[in-house]
Amino acid sequence: MALFYRFLFFLIGLIILTFGVSLSIKADLGAGAWDALNVGLSQTIGLTIGSWVIIVGIILMLINALLHKKRPEILAIFTVFLTGFMVDFWMLVVLEAWELETLALRSIVFIIGVAIIGIGAAIYLQAKFPLIPIDNFMMGIKLRLGVNLMVAKTIGELIALVFALMVKGPVGLGTLVITFAIGPFIQVFFPIFEKLYVKWTGSYTK
Repeated sequence: MALFYRFLFFLIGLIILTFGVSLSIKADLGAGAWDALNVGLSQTIGLTIGSWVIIVGIILMLINALLHKKRPEILAIFTVFLTGFMVDFWMLVVLEAWELETLALRSIVFIIGVAIIGIGAAIYLQAKFPLIPIDNFMMGIKLRLGVNLMVAKTIGELIALVFALMVKGPVGLGTLVITFAIGPFIQVFFPIFEKLYVKWTGSYTK
Protein backbone atom coordinates (compact mmCIF):
# COMPACT_ATOMS: atom_id res chain seq x y z
CA MET A 1 0.00 0.00 0.00
CA ALA A 2 2.90 2.33 0.78
CA LEU A 3 4.21 1.85 -2.76
CA PHE A 4 0.80 2.81 -4.13
CA TYR A 5 0.83 6.09 -2.19
CA ARG A 6 4.40 6.78 -3.30
CA PHE A 7 3.41 6.39 -6.93
CA LEU A 8 0.26 8.46 -6.33
CA PHE A 9 2.29 11.34 -4.89
CA PHE A 10 4.77 11.05 -7.73
CA LEU A 11 2.19 11.04 -10.53
CA ILE A 12 -0.13 13.68 -9.08
CA GLY A 13 2.84 15.89 -8.25
CA LEU A 14 4.18 15.76 -11.81
CA ILE A 15 0.76 16.41 -13.31
CA ILE A 16 0.32 19.48 -11.09
CA LEU A 17 3.87 20.70 -11.63
CA THR A 18 3.72 20.51 -15.43
CA PHE A 19 0.34 22.26 -15.40
CA GLY A 20 1.89 25.10 -13.42
CA VAL A 21 4.82 25.27 -15.84
CA SER A 22 2.44 25.45 -18.79
CA LEU A 23 0.40 28.21 -17.16
CA SER A 24 3.54 30.26 -16.55
CA ILE A 25 4.56 29.88 -20.20
CA LYS A 26 1.08 30.79 -21.49
CA ALA A 27 1.03 33.92 -19.29
CA ASP A 28 3.85 35.27 -21.49
CA LEU A 29 5.39 37.43 -18.79
CA GLY A 30 8.67 35.56 -18.84
CA ALA A 31 8.91 31.81 -18.29
CA GLY A 32 10.94 30.12 -15.60
CA ALA A 33 14.62 29.88 -16.50
CA TRP A 34 14.56 26.18 -17.47
CA ASP A 35 11.27 26.60 -19.30
CA ALA A 36 12.58 29.69 -21.08
CA LEU A 37 15.55 27.58 -22.17
CA ASN A 38 13.27 24.85 -23.55
CA VAL A 39 10.97 27.35 -25.25
CA GLY A 40 13.96 29.17 -26.73
CA LEU A 41 15.42 25.93 -28.07
CA SER A 42 12.01 25.00 -29.52
CA GLN A 43 11.65 28.34 -31.29
CA THR A 44 15.26 28.47 -32.48
CA ILE A 45 15.92 24.87 -33.51
CA GLY A 46 12.49 23.28 -33.73
CA LEU A 47 10.77 20.35 -31.98
CA THR A 48 8.15 20.77 -29.26
CA ILE A 49 8.83 22.25 -25.84
CA GLY A 50 8.25 18.82 -24.32
CA SER A 51 10.85 17.30 -26.64
CA TRP A 52 13.44 19.77 -25.34
CA VAL A 53 12.37 18.99 -21.79
CA ILE A 54 13.42 15.42 -22.55
CA ILE A 55 16.68 16.30 -24.33
CA VAL A 56 17.83 18.81 -21.70
CA GLY A 57 16.74 16.38 -19.00
CA ILE A 58 18.96 13.61 -20.36
CA ILE A 59 21.94 16.00 -20.49
CA LEU A 60 21.27 17.01 -16.88
CA MET A 61 21.15 13.34 -15.88
CA LEU A 62 24.81 13.07 -16.85
CA ILE A 63 25.72 16.26 -14.99
CA ASN A 64 23.83 15.06 -11.91
CA ALA A 65 25.78 11.82 -11.93
CA LEU A 66 28.94 13.88 -11.50
CA LEU A 67 27.43 16.05 -8.76
CA HIS A 68 26.16 13.07 -6.78
CA LYS A 69 29.22 10.96 -7.65
CA LYS A 70 26.97 8.13 -8.78
CA ARG A 71 26.08 6.41 -12.00
CA PRO A 72 23.32 8.10 -14.02
CA GLU A 73 19.87 7.17 -12.73
CA ILE A 74 18.54 5.22 -15.68
CA LEU A 75 15.06 5.07 -14.16
CA ALA A 76 15.00 8.87 -14.26
CA ILE A 77 14.44 8.56 -18.02
CA PHE A 78 10.86 7.55 -17.19
CA THR A 79 10.45 10.76 -15.20
CA VAL A 80 11.99 12.80 -18.02
CA PHE A 81 9.72 11.35 -20.71
CA LEU A 82 6.61 11.66 -18.52
CA THR A 83 7.42 15.30 -17.78
CA GLY A 84 8.02 16.11 -21.45
CA PHE A 85 4.82 14.34 -22.47
CA MET A 86 2.76 16.18 -19.84
CA VAL A 87 4.15 19.58 -20.84
CA ASP A 88 3.21 18.95 -24.47
CA PHE A 89 -0.20 17.64 -23.37
CA TRP A 90 -0.99 20.81 -21.41
CA MET A 91 0.49 23.17 -24.02
CA LEU A 92 -0.73 21.52 -27.24
CA VAL A 93 -4.03 19.97 -26.14
CA VAL A 94 -5.50 21.64 -23.06
CA LEU A 95 -4.16 25.20 -23.25
CA GLU A 96 -3.44 25.52 -26.98
CA ALA A 97 -6.50 27.70 -27.66
CA TRP A 98 -6.05 29.90 -24.60
CA GLU A 99 -5.80 33.60 -25.41
CA LEU A 100 -4.86 35.77 -22.43
CA GLU A 101 -5.54 39.22 -23.79
CA THR A 102 -5.17 41.53 -20.79
CA LEU A 103 -2.14 42.11 -18.59
CA ALA A 104 -4.28 41.61 -15.49
CA LEU A 105 -5.43 38.17 -16.65
CA ARG A 106 -1.92 37.17 -17.66
CA SER A 107 -0.62 38.28 -14.27
CA ILE A 108 -3.25 36.26 -12.41
CA VAL A 109 -2.54 33.14 -14.48
CA PHE A 110 1.19 33.62 -13.93
CA ILE A 111 0.88 33.90 -10.14
CA ILE A 112 -1.37 30.84 -10.03
CA GLY A 113 1.12 28.96 -12.21
CA VAL A 114 4.05 29.76 -9.90
CA ALA A 115 2.12 28.59 -6.83
CA ILE A 116 1.07 25.39 -8.62
CA ILE A 117 4.68 24.63 -9.61
CA GLY A 118 5.74 24.88 -5.98
CA ILE A 119 2.87 22.68 -4.82
CA GLY A 120 3.52 20.07 -7.51
CA ALA A 121 7.23 19.89 -6.72
CA ALA A 122 6.55 19.60 -2.98
CA ILE A 123 4.16 16.70 -3.62
CA TYR A 124 6.18 14.61 -6.07
CA LEU A 125 9.45 15.00 -4.13
CA GLN A 126 7.89 13.04 -1.26
CA ALA A 127 7.82 9.80 -3.26
CA LYS A 128 11.61 9.59 -3.64
CA PHE A 129 11.15 8.18 -7.13
CA PRO A 130 13.75 9.27 -9.71
CA LEU A 131 13.63 13.06 -9.71
CA ILE A 132 13.11 15.39 -12.62
CA PRO A 133 16.77 16.08 -13.57
CA ILE A 134 16.23 19.79 -12.82
CA ASP A 135 15.24 18.94 -9.25
CA ASN A 136 17.99 16.35 -8.91
CA PHE A 137 20.34 19.12 -10.04
CA MET A 138 18.92 21.22 -7.19
CA MET A 139 19.55 18.35 -4.78
CA GLY A 140 23.09 17.96 -6.14
CA ILE A 141 23.79 21.64 -5.52
CA LYS A 142 22.33 21.29 -2.03
CA LEU A 143 24.60 18.32 -1.37
CA ARG A 144 27.79 19.86 -2.77
CA LEU A 145 27.37 23.37 -1.33
CA GLY A 146 25.62 22.47 1.91
CA VAL A 147 22.76 24.94 1.36
CA ASN A 148 19.02 24.55 1.90
CA LEU A 149 16.46 23.74 -0.79
CA MET A 150 15.56 27.37 -1.34
CA VAL A 151 19.14 28.48 -2.02
CA ALA A 152 19.95 25.38 -4.11
CA LYS A 153 16.89 25.89 -6.32
CA THR A 154 17.73 29.56 -6.82
CA ILE A 155 21.31 28.76 -7.85
CA GLY A 156 20.07 26.19 -10.36
CA GLU A 157 17.57 28.67 -11.80
CA LEU A 158 20.28 31.32 -12.24
CA ILE A 159 22.49 28.87 -14.15
CA ALA A 160 19.58 28.02 -16.47
CA LEU A 161 18.85 31.72 -16.92
CA VAL A 162 22.25 32.28 -18.50
CA PHE A 163 21.63 29.56 -21.09
CA ALA A 164 18.06 30.76 -21.70
CA LEU A 165 19.39 34.21 -22.59
CA MET A 166 21.87 32.63 -25.00
CA VAL A 167 19.07 30.96 -27.00
CA LYS A 168 16.79 34.01 -26.76
CA GLY A 169 14.16 32.26 -24.69
CA PRO A 170 11.14 34.18 -23.30
CA VAL A 171 12.98 35.83 -20.43
CA GLY A 172 11.19 38.68 -18.68
CA LEU A 173 10.08 40.00 -15.33
CA GLY A 174 8.24 36.74 -14.71
CA THR A 175 11.50 34.83 -15.11
CA LEU A 176 13.06 36.74 -12.24
CA VAL A 177 9.96 36.20 -10.11
CA ILE A 178 10.07 32.44 -10.73
CA THR A 179 13.85 32.29 -10.21
CA PHE A 180 13.54 33.69 -6.70
CA ALA A 181 10.03 32.49 -5.78
CA ILE A 182 9.99 28.77 -6.63
CA GLY A 183 12.53 27.86 -3.94
CA PRO A 184 10.55 29.55 -1.15
CA PHE A 185 7.29 28.04 -2.42
CA ILE A 186 8.78 24.54 -2.25
CA GLN A 187 10.23 25.31 1.19
CA VAL A 188 6.76 26.33 2.42
CA PHE A 189 4.73 23.48 0.93
CA PHE A 190 7.23 20.63 1.41
CA PRO A 191 6.63 20.14 5.17
CA ILE A 192 2.86 20.22 4.66
CA PHE A 193 2.88 17.37 2.15
CA GLU A 194 5.61 15.56 4.06
CA LYS A 195 3.25 15.29 7.04
CA LEU A 196 0.49 14.03 4.75
CA TYR A 197 2.85 11.53 3.16
CA VAL A 198 3.97 10.23 6.56
CA LYS A 199 0.36 9.96 7.70
CA TRP A 200 -0.62 7.88 4.67
CA THR A 201 2.49 5.71 4.36
CA GLY A 202 3.89 5.67 7.88
CA SER A 203 7.37 6.43 6.56
CA TYR A 204 9.52 9.54 6.27
CA THR A 205 10.93 10.84 3.00
CA LYS A 206 14.32 11.64 4.50
